[in-house]
This record gives sequence, C-alpha cells and structure tokens, in this order.
Amino acid sequence: MTSMRDDRAARESENAELQRRLAECEAELAEARAQQIAVAEVLQAINSSSGDLAPVFDTILEKAARLYDANFGIFWGYDGELFHAVAVRGSAQFADFLRDNPQHPPPASDLGRLVRGENVVHKADYATGTHATPALNRALVDLGGGRAGLLVALRKDDVLLGAIRIYRQEVRSFTGKQITLVENFAAQAVIAMENARLLTETREALEQQTATAEVLQVINSSPGDLAPVFEAILEKAMRLCQAWGGAFRLFDGQAFRAVAMRGVPAAFAGATREIREFRGTALGRIAEGERLVQAADLADPEYRSGQPDRVRQMLGPVRA
Repeated sequence: MTSMRDDRAARESENAELQRRLAECEAELAEARAQQIAVAEVLQAINSSSGDLAPVFDTILEKAARLYDANFGIFWGYDGELFHAVAVRGSAQFADFLRDNPQHPPPASDLGRLVRGENVVHKADYATGTHATPALNRALVDLGGGRAGLLVALRKDDVLLGAIRIYRQEVRSFTGKQITLVENFAAQAVIAMENARLLTETREALEQQTATAEVLQVINSSPGDLAPVFEAILEKAMRLCQAWGGAFRLFDGQAFRAVAMRGVPAAFAGATREIREFRGTALGRIAEGERLVQAADLADPEYRSGQPDRVRQMLGPVRA
C-alpha cells in the first residue's frame, strides 16, 4: 500500500514538473513571438519613415517598454558634447525636464560611461546610492518614479550617436535576454539614422544640382544682363541654406556694392547698399583674400562694442 502511494506521489511530482516545464516553454515561446513582432514593427517603422526618425524612436521606446514592463523611456541623441532627449515616453513633467535640460554628463555618470566606451549600463535601483548627475537622478526618481534602469549605447563605427534608456517603477532588474533585445533595437536605430543621413545627403545633392542647372539656365537666357543672374544665384543660395536674407555684393577695390538683395528690411537694405568701412570685418577679410568667412552669432563682442558693420547687419536682425 505504501509502495502504491509512493508511486502515485512520484507520478504526481513528475507531472507537476512536466507542467512547470511546459509552462516555462510556453512563456518563452510567447516572449519570443512578442519579440519577433516588436522587431518586425520597428523594421516596418524604419522602412516607412522616409528619413523622419521621430516615428522610429517612438516605436522603439514603445516596444521596449511594452515588452519588459518599463514605465517610461528616453531616446537620447548625442552631438559630440550634449545629450538631447529626442523622444520621451512616460511622465510629462520628467519629459519637460529632459527637453529643457540637455545633458553634458561627467565621466562617472551613466551617460558619461557611454562616452568613455561602455555600451550597457544597468542599475537595479536609482533611488539608492550616490550619483554623478544628482539633478537628473532626482528628476528621474521624483518626477518619473524611476527605480530600475537600463541604458544602451547607439554606435556607428565606434562613434557614439545616442542611447536608449528604459526604466521601471519597481526594483526589478532586466534579464540578459531583455538587454540583448534592447541592444538589437539600438542597432536598428543606428540603421535608421544612417538611412536618414544618406537620404538627406542624396536630397541635398539633388537640390544643389537642380539649383546649379537653374542658374546656368538663367545665364544662358540673359546674355549681357547680369542682374537676373545675381538674383538667381542669391535666391538659390538662400533656399539651399534656409537663410533668412542675403545680399550679393561686388567689390570695386574701394567699396562693396549690393547688386542683389533678398528678404531684408528696408532699413537693412538702405544701410548696407554700399559699404566702404569694412576693415576688420568679415568683408574686410574677404577683401584681404579669404574665400569664406562664417560667424555663428553676429551678436558678438564686435556688435556689442559698436563695430559699424556688425551694427548694420543687426538691423536685419541677422544672427548667423
């Protein structure tokens, strides 16, 4: 009798173990299917983006958050100096904080570790310990309720382009499989960014070729009359560079005379129609032989000191 009970107990134990294993296999299969669907949806977003990366970033964050019970996430773009939040899911207050506060991370911070070469930073609880970026960490915990976090770098040929970050509002670490999938998403994001870059370059090249052809057409159709040529060159240059205004000037050895102006107020046009005082200015540098002079912000010390050319330019108001 005892032997029968023991056999029954052994069979029940085996059945329970088989049921447990079956449940684990079904859960793994369901997770694998969900991951495949998420990857396919991200690839679909990339294929249909036509160079617009915003839907791709949003899709990646949404899939990563949905798959792994992450409450919110950040898609960071990196310009070589600052990290900018280009997509955020979760707390509106935390999203506003991130958009208003690009990060210049110290080396010991999570983002700083990516800059130094790491690819994955994983922490179980951001509410404990000390942090290299206390303002960001306080915003994360206080505004977003973040606890466990995962940060994965986006790299192209060892160049850091940005990062994907997802958070949970509970102390629960991410598994190795989950980290691998987010790394896969990061690789897909890099592909999307590279596709967008190539598409932009192709469009810009086509626009430049079109503009050159249009200028040549004006030259061919206006023999001896240079005014339409100057106007066409200025218009194409402004359009290609998305410029607010511009002037085409000729130099006679004594003065720079405007032969074409576009998009400038009357005060600016009147004050700059002919410029004879140009020494020490951008035009002066051109007169001395430089081929290109660029200023990121014309409201610089020369303008603040009353330098005549800068003051005239700011009548526009011109900045770059």
